[in-house]
Formats: sequence, structure tokens, C-alpha cells
Amino acid sequence: MALSLYDVSVTSFLQTLTALEGVLAKGLAHCEAKGIDPGEIVETRIYPDMMPFRFQVQSAVFHSVVAIQGVKAGEVQPGRHMPDTGYAGLQKLVSDGRAGLASLKADEINALEGKDVVFKLGETALQFTAEGFLLSFSIPNLHFHATTAYDILRGKGVHIGKRDYIGRLRLKP
Repeated sequence: MALSLYDVSVTSFLQTLTALEGVLAKGLAHCEAKGIDPGEIVETRIYPDMMPFRFQVQSAVFHSVVAIQGVKAGEVQPGRHMPDTGYAGLQKLVSDGRAGLASLKADEINALEGKDVVFKLGETALQFTAEGFLLSFSIPNLHFHATTAYDILRGKGVHIGKRDYIGRLRLKP
């Protein structure tokens, strides 16, 4: 069976964002049970020179939802897509992103294969094909930021494990 661009991108993005949605819900439940202000977690960093939890969650959405939008447009440019928000806003961002991805059709995404995509960061412009961008840039970044968000919650004592991070497996029917 051949894999399609939709299978390797949108389906994987949905798995990760759905899992992140569950991890965020467990994080909020932990805060409520322990009397912790979730706003404290929003600005938590693993290390002082790393970006905070808020950025990690926003970046997970960027490298899935905004990446697909950018591939469709032919240009991806970070830095202007994500609002500053609290914990509930991050939950909504992930939920809305997941819903947006779920509405995409396989034919729509598969038609993007081979399309030129430029990733612009300041004066730097990196040239990709749609599949090159999604597979070598977006997916690794999505997992980096989702893992970092998970690690921050775990470091705050939230009872989550690998199964929470992985999410729903695509088992044989």
C-alpha cells in the first residue's frame, strides 16, 4: 500500500494534536486538584533560555495547522499567526486546530504534492516541495514542541505518560 501526503501529514498531525488536547485536559485537571493557577504553567520553561509552555503549544499548532495553510498558499512565515493566550486559550487553539485539520479532504492535500513552498524567516527563504517541507520540517518541529509541552506538564507533576503523548494508535481494523 502506498502512503499519500495526506496519510503522512494530516493523519499524523491529527493524532498528535488530539493527544495534546488530552494532555492539556489532564494538565488543567491537575491544576484544579492541586490548587495551582494554570497561568503559572503557561509561562513555565524547562530551562531559562527555552521558550515557555505557551510557545510550545502554539508551535505544535503552527507546525501542523498553519503548515498546511502555508503549503496551500506556497509560503510559510512564522511569527504572526498565534495570539498570546492563557491556558484555556491554548486548549481552544489546539481544539480548533484539530477540528480544522479534520475538515480537510485527502484529495485536497494529496494534490499539493510537488508544489513549491517557501519558508521565510526574516531575510532567510528556504525552498521546499510540499512533501519536503511537511516531512523534513513540520513533522519534526511538531513533535519537538509537543514533547516539550508534555515535558513541562510532567515536570509540574501532571500524571501523564507515553500513552498520553502518543495518542490513539492507527490499529488494523
